[in-house]
Amino acid sequence: MADKTAASDAFWADYRDHAGAAGDYAVCSFGDNAADAAELAALVLAGTKRATASLVRDYSPDTLPREGDHVVVVDGEGRPCCIWRTTRIETKPMIEVDDAFAWAEGEGDRSRAEWLRIHRDYFGAQARSEGFAIDDGIEVVFERFRIVWPQQFADAPEPD
Repeated sequence: MADKTAASDAFWADYRDHAGAAGDYAVCSFGDNAADAAELAALVLAGTKRATASLVRDYSPDTLPREGDHVVVVDGEGRPCCIWRTTRIETKPMIEVDDAFAWAEGEGDRSRAEWLRIHRDYFGAQARSEGFAIDDGIEVVFERFRIVWPQQFADAPEPD
């Protein structure tokens, strides 16, 4: 996650005024560097990426993502580029990722094997940096979302 800024507040206010949304929002910057953040934000805007994964350990119980959350996505320069609404959350061991989630996350060749390779590398680097143990059983938040703002990138609402 990233910090709120005046730019993200203004972006949220535009959406809130247009859609009549209530509540608060979080900010997301993908990856751990500006190049990854820009690349992954572009995948979201292109419609390729409609899911993301993070470690449960990175949240407190009151900050875990929930269905219905709004998230402002920022690019590698910290500029807001879209807002997603969380549609589904699952928490389970990393090894339990399925083909459908790997495809929805939109990275690499979109296969489960590639997803595991990418995330073992990424979470492994985080583990080395922060000094915790990692294995395939580490608890992961699997989050699916749809884009709600700006309108030119918005996904059709899911049927009830």
